[in-house]
Amino acid sequence: MRLRTMNSISARDAERISTAIAEAERNTSGEIVAVLADQSSRYQHIPFMWAALLALIVPWPLIHFTWMPVQQIFLFQLLAFFALLAIAWHPSVRVSLVPKGILNANTRRRASEQFLARNLHTTEGRTGVLIFVSLAEKRVEIIADHGIDALVPKGTWQKIVDQLTADIGAGRAVEGFERAIQQIGVLLAAHFPPGRGDPNELPDHLIVLRS
Repeated sequence: MRLRTMNSISARDAERISTAIAEAERNTSGEIVAVLADQSSRYQHIPFMWAALLALIVPWPLIHFTWMPVQQIFLFQLLAFFALLAIAWHPSVRVSLVPKGILNANTRRRASEQFLARNLHTTEGRTGVLIFVSLAEKRVEIIADHGIDALVPKGTWQKIVDQLTADIGAGRAVEGFERAIQQIGVLLAAHFPPGRGDPNELPDHLIVLRS
C-alpha cells in the first residue's frame, strides 16, 4: 500500500511505538514486530537504464534535421547521457522512475526478509505479526504467521494497512503505528491470550533500518 508522505521518526516517537508494542503484548502470547526501513532497494540500475534509453533517442532528430557531423552528434549524445544520469541519480527522482509493480515487489520481498530475520516464524503457536514500513517506496506491509492468519477474517490485515497508510500520509505516523499495534494486539489477544510464565520471545522496540 502506498504512502503519500512520512516524517522522520525521532527517539521519542520510537519510544512511543515500543511502548505500544509492550502494552499490546501484555494481553497476548503473540508477538508483534515493527520495522521502519529507509528503502527496500537502492535501484541503482534505474538511472543508467533511463539515461541510456533517452540518450539513444537524441541522435535521431539531429541526423534527420541537421547536417551536424557524426562526431558532434555523438558528443551531444554522450553529454545527454551524463546529464540525464545526474538528474535521475537523485534518490527521489530515481524511485519515481521505478514502475509501481517493482516497488511493490521489492517492498514485499524486504518485508518477507525481515519476517525471517526477526525470527517471527519461530514463535510458539506461529503467532508473529510484522508491521513493515518502507519510506522510499512509500509502502506498508503486514505479514502474519499462519497461526494467527488462519484465524483472522479475510481483509482484516489490509484494513489495518489502509488505516496506517492514511495516518502516515496525514502526518500522524506515530499515532498510526500505535493504532495498528493496538488493533493487532486485540486480534492476537482474542485468539492467543497470555499464558503462565509467557516469555517475551522477540524485542518490543521499533527496528529502524538505515541505508
